[in-house]
Parts: sequence; C-alpha cells; structure tokens
Amino acid sequence: MRIRNLALVEDLTWSPGRGFTVVTGETGAGKSIIVGALKLLVGERADKALIRSGEDACTVEGVFEVQDRTCLDPQLAELGLEPCEDGQLLIKRVLTSAGTNRQFINGSPTTLAVLKGLGDGLVDLHGPHDHQSILSPELQRALLDSFAGAAAPLGAYCAVYKQRGEVERSLAALHGDDAAFERECALLLFQANEVEAAGLKAGEEEDLLARYAVATQGKRILELSKQVLLKLVDAEDAALGKVAGVGRSLREIERLDPSAASLSAAHVRAVTELEELASEIQRYGEGLELDPEHLHRLEDRVNLIESLKRKYGNTVEQIIAHGESAAERYEKLNSRVEERSRLQAEWVAVSADLQRKAKILRSVREKAALPLAKGIMSHLKDLGFKRAEFAVHLEPLAQPGPFGMEAVEFRFAPNPGEPSKPLRTIASSGETSRVMLAVKSALAEQDTIPLLVFDEIDANVGGEIAHAVGAKMQALGKARQVLCISHLPQVAAKAAHHFVVSKDYSGGRTVSLLQEVNGPERAEEVARMLGGKSESALGLARTLLLESTDR
Repeated sequence: MRIRNLALVEDLTWSPGRGFTVVTGETGAGKSIIVGALKLLVGERADKALIRSGEDACTVEGVFEVQDRTCLDPQLAELGLEPCEDGQLLIKRVLTSAGTNRQFINGSPTTLAVLKGLGDGLVDLHGPHDHQSILSPELQRALLDSFAGAAAPLGAYCAVYKQRGEVERSLAALHGDDAAFERECALLLFQANEVEAAGLKAGEEEDLLARYAVATQGKRILELSKQVLLKLVDAEDAALGKVAGVGRSLREIERLDPSAASLSAAHVRAVTELEELASEIQRYGEGLELDPEHLHRLEDRVNLIESLKRKYGNTVEQIIAHGESAAERYEKLNSRVEERSRLQAEWVAVSADLQRKAKILRSVREKAALPLAKGIMSHLKDLGFKRAEFAVHLEPLAQPGPFGMEAVEFRFAPNPGEPSKPLRTIASSGETSRVMLAVKSALAEQDTIPLLVFDEIDANVGGEIAHAVGAKMQALGKARQVLCISHLPQVAAKAAHHFVVSKDYSGGRTVSLLQEVNGPERAEEVARMLGGKSESALGLARTLLLESTDR
C-alpha cells in the first residue's frame, strides 16, 4: 500500500507481511491513518479534511493478491473493468481539496458504489466500536447462516419471499375501496346497458323530430290537405276545372295565330302539373298516420333521447360514445376482479411454497445452532470466560420475514448461575470484543474474506485475557492475513510481523513514519508498551516474544 499526503503521512509505502501483522506506536503517532487508508481503498466515504495540510490532493494505492481469480475476473468484466494481471488487484483512490474524488480498479475509473461492493469481499474491518455490530440480530443471523452453509436454502427462501411480496403489492393495487369499486362497476354496467337498450343510431334524432312534429299536427295537416284537394279538384269552382276550361280558347287563339302555339303547350303542362299535385296531395293525406299509438311511440322515443342527453351528452353520437366507454371501462374493472381472484390464488400457492422453504431453512439453522454455540463457547473459554454460557437461540416469527420465519439471537451468561440473556442486553464493551473475536475464530473456516483488520478492539482487556486475545489473532493469521492496531504488548508479541508508527519533525512539519521492527528494536517497542525500557521490562518483553515464537 502506498499513501501520499494523507493526514500526517507525506509519502509512505508499506507491505504488511503474511499472517498476523501488528501495528503499534505512541498515542497520536498516526496508527489510525493506516486503517483510514484501508477504508478509503475499500470504498468508505472520505472527507477532504484528510488531505495533508498545504496539499491539493491525497492518494492511496493498494495491491491485493488474489488467490482465486475464477470468481473475481468475471465480476470485473461484468462491471466493465480490466481483469487482474499476475494475480493482483490494483485499487487507487484520489481525494482533492476541490471535493472531486476519483477511484480506479486495475487502472479503470469506477464508481464509489462499485468499489465498496468489491471492497466488502476483500477486507473485514473492525474498529473500536465495530464490535458492537455483533449485537445486531441481522449480523447474528448472517453469522449462523455462514456457519451453517445456508446460502442455498436461504436464497431459495428469499426468492419466494420476494415473489410473494410482488403478489401482495399487485393485490394491494387492485383492492382499494371495495364498496366504491362495486358501486362504480354497478354504475358503469347500468349506463352501458341503458345506452345499449336504447338502440340509438347516429343521425336518427333529426329524422325522429321531423316525424314527431308531423305526428303531433296530423289532424290539422290532413284537414289542410283535404281543403287543397277540394279547391283543386272536387269543388264546383275547382282550380283544375277552371284551368282546363281555358284550353278551348287557347286552341282557338293558336288557330288564328300559329305563332301563339307555345301558349297552348304551356297550358297543357299546367294542367298536367295540377293533376300531379292533386294526386300527390291525395296520396300524402292517405299516408298520414293518425294512430295515437304511433304518436305515443314517437313521443316516448323523443323523451328517451332527451333523458339520455341530460345524462350522457348533447347529441345521440355523444350518448353512443359514452355507452361504449362505460362498457369498455366495466370490462376492464371486471377483468380486475378476475385478476384479483387469480392473484389471491397465486398468493395462497406462493405462501404454501414459502412455508416449505422456511421449514427447510429452519432445519438447516437448527442443525448448526448448537455446534456454532459450542465452537464459540470453546473460544470464549480461552478468552477468560471459563464458566460462561453461550447459546444460539431461534425464536419463531408470527409472520414470514425477509430472511426466514425465525429470529436468530445470541444469548450469553458471563457468570455461572445466571440465566442467559440476549447478548446486547448484558455484555460490556470488553466482553463484546472478546465475543466477536471468539465468533471470528469459530467461523474461520467459513470466512472467505482474505484480510481481517482489528483496530484497537483489544481495549479494556489485559493480563491473561490479553495473551488469549493475541493467541486468537495469531491462530487466525495462519489461514488469512490479519492486521491489528494494538496497545497491548501481549498481542504485539504474538504477531509474525511488527510495525511501529512514529512521528518525525522535519522542515517545520510533522510526518508519520512506519517502520518494521525485529530483534532488539522489537523487544524495545514491546518493553515500551509494558511501561518502560528498564531491564526488567526488556526482559519481560523478550520472554513474551520468545513464548510467542515457541507457539
């Protein structure tokens, strides 16, 4: 890892060793900068206040050795990033005083979210307060599932749980106010049926009103038509007879003056037209319907259309369109009822499947709960809880949850004769630190994260317990890389590699330095941690280091 212009660090390149590495130093020397740099590499949010005073930017670069690229390279390819070369994953983070931060993976720019997602699988970091996370029921459940190898049954359960949630959301969208829904359906059906029953036709209103007007004045029209016919044909002085009577005179004029022949022809046409008019009036009068029932039918039709116009539109065409719209809306709502019935049946089926998946998942957890508790208890005894009791309790839930139908709860009784209670209610900070270390030790075989970081989690412990804490970290370091920031000489002595952070003053500036110590220098640092550099402290430091080497 290379750190430039981060807090008190000007330019530092550091290669922690394999296995268990410890970092020590005086308070305020800058030990936390190492962890801060690691946090930046794995996607933690940053503050420009971290930039070294007087500089425009700081940079942190890290090279992670990848043991198995078969999973990582496809993941990188999916994210549009370059694969690892020579088994190395390169991460770079740049913070600027302007607030524009950048991050790179294998030389390609990426987002902070992508970096964090990748970093979660690279580093498992526990700070002074991170041990409190083990008090979380969610983490306790995840730890049990990890130990149980429950990924497959948990994944199956979660998939069905998600499916059921989608069905429930669809049902909720369809429910609403059932009474209002039923009222709307009934109203739409009534409107559609009313318009359909009317049997309206586009353009019929104009013709209907004309026929209705005639029917209402039928008697008067018949009387007038008879008067016309009488004056044209039937009366003694009928017009047709008078007009026809002038024909003799017109023919005489034509005989005397051949040029007046057109007058006779016009007379013939006039007589013919009057005869046709008389015939049409006679037919018209005979065709009039004076039946009261016919009038009533027309009147009812007119009233029906007027009633529908008041409800659904100003014209027959608008009434027809409203009826069609109501019918279409009703069909949609009716299909909604059918869809709701289908979804309700699907919910029943999915819920039954969820119960089956939950039963399988619970069985896996139940089989693992006791072995996990025993494993943690074994490590807790090494850490000073000789007669404590630890249990992994499964509490059934009334309703399915997102991760099963039981809550997982770690229960702890640090003192003999006391009932076990939820860990979060009774453990002190020092106790929770040791419990977390015991859990990590018990889950060492299942834990796939290659780098485990402990940032001063060994606070509030000392004496033999401190020896035990160091031994646990030493054991964890046999299977993975472990980095610990510590104030405890017993822990520092157990490390395979020991680095010391110190301050140097140069050119009026304070700089944090990091140096690996071995041999006499390491003994002096452990002696300092013990309380001084006296011969007795040095002797005790050498003893601690020798004992750790022997182990």
